[in-house]
This record gives sequence, C-alpha cells and structure tokens, in this order.
Amino acid sequence: MPNKTKNHKNKKPKVTKPHRVSKRGRTKKRLVDIHTSRDRYTPIHEFSPTRDTYEHGIHPMDQYLRPGRIPHIWCSGCGLGSIMTCFIKAVQELDLDASKIAIVSGIGCTGRVAGYMNLDTYHTTHGRAIPFATGLKLAKPDMHVVVYSGDGDLFAIGGNHFIHAARRNVDIDIICVNNYNYAMTGGQVAPTTPIRARTTTTPYGNFEYSFNLPYVAIGSGAVFVARWTALHVRRLKETFKEAILKRGFTFTEVLSPCPSAYNRMNKLGDGLDEMRYYKEHCIIKHGADPAEAKLGIHKDIIVGKFVDKDKPTFMDLYNDELAVVHGKEPTLEISKKK
Repeated sequence: MPNKTKNHKNKKPKVTKPHRVSKRGRTKKRLVDIHTSRDRYTPIHEFSPTRDTYEHGIHPMDQYLRPGRIPHIWCSGCGLGSIMTCFIKAVQELDLDASKIAIVSGIGCTGRVAGYMNLDTYHTTHGRAIPFATGLKLAKPDMHVVVYSGDGDLFAIGGNHFIHAARRNVDIDIICVNNYNYAMTGGQVAPTTPIRARTTTTPYGNFEYSFNLPYVAIGSGAVFVARWTALHVRRLKETFKEAILKRGFTFTEVLSPCPSAYNRMNKLGDGLDEMRYYKEHCIIKHGADPAEAKLGIHKDIIVGKFVDKDKPTFMDLYNDELAVVHGKEPTLEISKKK
C-alpha cells in the first residue's frame, strides 16, 4: 500500500501576491509571506515602511488599520465604518503621537473598533471599558484614552461605571455609537430603544422609557457633550478633535443605522434610507437643553454641541489634596477653605 503521509519538507512557502481588484471593484485578499510582513499587532509608531513591507490595501488610512483584520464584519449600510473613518481623520489632522493614544472598547458591534485600529487598543469585558480606561489614564496620565463602544455596553451593564466616571470628571473621552438595540446578539431591546419601537424581544413595541444619553451625561458631570449622526461626517470629525483635546470627561453620542436588526424590525429601510432620514429630520441646535433632545421613532433629531465647560479633573483634585496632606496650600479654588 502506498505511503499517504504528506512530505512537509518539500512544501513551498506562501508568498506575497500583488493586489488584485475584482470586476466589481472590491479588493481581494491575498496571501502574505510571514517572513516579510508586519506582525498584525505591531503598533503604528514601531512600523518602518523600509523594514516592514506589508501593504494590506490602497486606502490612505491604512497605517491606522490593523493588517489582517480588514475587510470588517459590519453589515452593509451600518454607519460604524464611516464613524471610525471620522475618528481616524481626527487623529491624523491633530498629528498626535500614535504611541500616546489608547482605544478601549467593550462588547458589541462598536467594540470591534479595538480590533481594527492599529493603535494601542484593548477589547475589554462587557460593560467594563470605562473602569479599564480609568485605570489606564491614572497609570499613564500623559496618554489620550478614548472609550469607543456602543449604547448597550456603556449604558446597560456599564451604566454605573459611566455615571461615576463622569461624576469624578476622569480625563477620558467617551464615543458612544447608538443604534437603539443590541445588534450583535440579535437585535434585542436596549436602554436607548424608543417607546413603541420593535425589537426581537419587544415584537409588539417597546413599552419602557429610554435613556436620553446627552441628558444623562450632563447630569452626571461631563464637561463636553455632543450628538451627531453617521451622516454628519465633517462635524463629527471636528467634534472628535475637540473632545480629544478637551481636559475632563467628554461624551459624544453618534446615531448610526442598523439595517440588519433595528431598521428591519421597524421597517425603516436600509442604511441609505436612514441617512436620508437624518438629512431631512436632524435639527442642529448648539447649546440646546439636552432635556429637550429626546429621541423617538419617526421624530425629529436634535444634534449639535450641547455643553462645553471647564472644571478641575479627577487628577487635578487628587494632586491638590495630596499637596495639602504634605502641608502645602491648595492651588485650586474649589479646594480652598472659605
């Protein structure tokens, strides 16, 4: 009987093939030589174009995208890709040191950002992105720490962490992509699902009051609060830039289409239909009272920058109190005895 054992000694190694574009214009994946490619976990600030020859695409933002993870798994019509592009563009225009930026994400569709961004990123457990980011900021106060997650992760299981981080004014930035449901796990009702909206767990319509996220953020102590949609890409990019440079707890809510779950259950059409709805029904009101910015199904959407103020951060107060303990006079007005 012939020997069917494979001879691995004569097996040829995989080599890098040139990029090929299909007739539909979609870039096809190619094989990569493991000896010449950049490791997919190599941080961007350690990447050398002359040493590492990996080229995983033709997009001008490839340097911020982790090789081997693109194309993404987000549904067609989802706004997460556009929102991530806005964030990358903001980082590019600020010309920040990539080694000084960290992205922390929880679980959910939005949480996939941590796997796609070629920065120092952390994909934490469900609802624990904010406490993880708090610890990171306290250990590395010189870093820009951004929590990038969804409405379910941040305001359901992670809601308690949100209000207390905002109350303490921890110097971190929160980006919350709100698609009104738990999209990744089947489209269940979420803390942001409007009344009467249908989900897989409320097939006859939701009967629970929903959170008004900017109102929650301001009431908890956030110093910068804004809301945009996946349609408002330029305004969103500028808001990301402001939030990154702002000292203190910042919150940016981004409304995004969810054509596979929420839109389908409520007959709202595909992602393009939702973008048209944003264009026709969004009202820009900077400085508006967030209490009047409630969201509802088939209703107008108030967007804009609602709050932008200054107050000492958690670390400012901590360092001031530490100085008092060592017999020095406090420097912050809030710490001085009246």
